[in-house]
Amino acid sequence: MKKNHFRSFALSLVAAVGLISFAYTNVPRNNQTVYAVSDKSLVNLKFHKQEIVTVDHNEPRFSKSTLSKKNGPWQKYSNLDYLNRAHAANALLNKRLMPHSQRAALTWDPTGWHNKRIASGWLYNRCHLIGYQLTGQNNNPRNLITGTRELNDPDMLKYENEVADYLKDSSSNYVRYRVTPIFKDNDLLANGVEMEAKSLGSNAVDFNVYIFNVQPGVVLNYKDGTSHVKHGSSTIAEHVRAKRHSTRHVTKVRTIHNIKHKISTANYQVIGNKRSKIYHVASGENYHMSSANAVYFHSEAAARRAGYRKSLR
Repeated sequence: MKKNHFRSFALSLVAAVGLISFAYTNVPRNNQTVYAVSDKSLVNLKFHKQEIVTVDHNEPRFSKSTLSKKNGPWQKYSNLDYLNRAHAANALLNKRLMPHSQRAALTWDPTGWHNKRIASGWLYNRCHLIGYQLTGQNNNPRNLITGTRELNDPDMLKYENEVADYLKDSSSNYVRYRVTPIFKDNDLLANGVEMEAKSLGSNAVDFNVYIFNVQPGVVLNYKDGTSHVKHGSSTIAEHVRAKRHSTRHVTKVRTIHNIKHKISTANYQVIGNKRSKIYHVASGENYHMSSANAVYFHSEAAARRAGYRKSLR
C-alpha cells in the first residue's frame, strides 16, 4: 500500500509540474493571458509581440490584512537592493494622497540609465512605479526605474489613469495598489513591471497585468541598459529620413532672453516643434525652459547661459 501510495503521489506531482510548465511554454504567441504562479515565474517570461499580458487570470494577489481602510491611506516603498535597484511599491490609495501641484524635474538616475534619442524621441523615461498623479511621490529613488517610453506612456499610464479616475470620483474610494519591477539575476534594466490594483468594496478597479519593458524597433541589453536600433527596421528608417528632410533647412535667427542676461542674436538650429519645451546640446543632454521652440546649442555652457535647466526626464 505504501509503495502504491508513493507512486500515486509521484504521478500527481509530475502532472502538477507539467501543468505549470504548460502555462509558460505553450502560451500562443498572441495570447494575452499568462497563468503566473509567482513573481519568479515572470522573470523567465519571453516577449512575443504582446506588450501587456494578464497574470493569474487578471486577479491581484493582496493579503486580507492590507485590504482595510481602517487606518486610512498609506504608501510603502522597498529599500534599494545592493545594486541600487528599486523593488515593489505598495499603497492603499485615496484622493487624499493625490498631489495638488505639477511634478518637478527628476534628478535621480535609476539603474540601467543609458538614455539616447531614437527616431521616435527619447528611448528611456525615469519611470515612477506608483505614478506621481496617485501619491505625489516624485524624486524618490525607491519609486523610480529605467523604463522605455513605451512602457511608461502609453502602457503603464493607461492603468494609472484608470485608478486615478476612480479615486477622483469620490473621497471615499480606496484602491489597494502594487507595482513590482521584475529583474532577472543582476540585470540593471527591469524586464517589465507587474501592476496590481483592487478597489475596496467594489469591482470598479480590478486588474493584475505584466507589462514588458520594450521599445519597438530597439534591442535592449537588460544587463546594463545599453541598446541599439534594430537593423532593417523600416519604420525607424523612414522616420529618420523624414526627420532629416524636415530639418534640413530650418536654421533660424532668434534672440533668447533670460531673467539676468540677454543673449545676443545667433544662429540656432530648430529641431523641435512650436509646442516643444525640450532643448538639446551636443553632449546629448537636454534642457527645459518656458519657451516656444526647441533649439540646438553647441555646448552645455551655452544652454546654461541661455537660462535652460537640465532636464532629467
